[in-house]
Amino acid sequence: MAATASPAQSRTVFLGAAFAFMITMLGATLPTPLYPLYRETFGFSQLMITVIFAVYAIGVIGALLLTGRWSDQLGRRPLLFAGLLLSAASDLVFWQADGLAPILVARVLSGMSAGIFTGTATVAVMELVPERWTRVGTLVATAANMGGLGLGPMLAGGLAWLAPLPLQTPYVVHLVLAVLAVLCIWRAPETVSRPERIRLRVQRLSVPPEVRGVFVPAAIAAFAGFMVCGFATSVTPAFVGGELGYHNPALIGVVAGLLFIASTLGQLVQGRLPASRRLPIGCGVLLVGVGCFAWGIAAETLAGFFLGPVIAGIGQGISFRAGLGAVAAASPDEHKAAVVSTFFVVAYVAISLPVVGIGLLASVIDLTTTGLIFDGLVALLCVAALVLLLRGAGRNAKG
Repeated sequence: MAATASPAQSRTVFLGAAFAFMITMLGATLPTPLYPLYRETFGFSQLMITVIFAVYAIGVIGALLLTGRWSDQLGRRPLLFAGLLLSAASDLVFWQADGLAPILVARVLSGMSAGIFTGTATVAVMELVPERWTRVGTLVATAANMGGLGLGPMLAGGLAWLAPLPLQTPYVVHLVLAVLAVLCIWRAPETVSRPERIRLRVQRLSVPPEVRGVFVPAAIAAFAGFMVCGFATSVTPAFVGGELGYHNPALIGVVAGLLFIASTLGQLVQGRLPASRRLPIGCGVLLVGVGCFAWGIAAETLAGFFLGPVIAGIGQGISFRAGLGAVAAASPDEHKAAVVSTFFVVAYVAISLPVVGIGLLASVIDLTTTGLIFDGLVALLCVAALVLLLRGAGRNAKG
């Protein structure tokens, strides 16, 4: 940060960057409570809704792999501006969408925007943190990321319920917020010096042999946690609106956003847990949350769709941050970026592919049975991660 910046200016710039991060991630989940309306308006099947959601993950993964290291070469601000431009373009396409094709395009644009911000904005926020706020810098970045994902469905659901044109108004409001975010990034200084020779490379994925013992259980836990995130944002609206008969988009938005808000809480809490127990505790809490989801599905009760996201979200937040920290700490410096990127790719694959499987299965059998099968698979992954972690702890104790 510029040395001449006053403490007040430093705080304003830092909070502005965090605001831009939150607004971009908010846009990524904005369509979630609107899916039942899209189904009603355009006649989409549940499988098509899950495909729409999955193409978002394709955009995220593509952007992570393509632009993962670009901000080190081009600077943070150009990448952040690009991410905001893609987010605004997604709003415009959604605003004018009259069928499947523009909705798919809008979701890919939104995914690319989120993929750029996931890596670049996290680093930028940490680099802009004022000296007196160093301890909370990571927490603010976490809250901006997961909190934005949680607020997206809540904002869209509330606007769809209260305002006219429910399939247009949320995107107009977000477009205005994106313009404000651009102004925030415009005020932020560049924190990276461009090299004389710019080399733009695709991020390579790799896990060195010495890291695999830590990576595998952490990745399994992350995969399980992000499967639940995908379920909450793509399938939960169909359950709440269809199977349970609650059609209020504001209610659907709250239910869909709860998991991400709870994940933020879990990531904040995990620092107070014993380091060696964070990942097992996170997996255990996630397992309990998945059980609550299963209860909500089987008993067809809304309470399960409130308890499930809250408990599973806390577990997901604990396990994800603990797993990411363990993987990063175990990775050699020369491989750290590649290993962390691989970890994020595993997480985003978990959001997309299993959810498409749910859509395919739901087209053959009923949604309730499909949801219970899904919960069973997530529970098995949690148990597998716990077994690997406990075995590893046992070997370390003997050593």
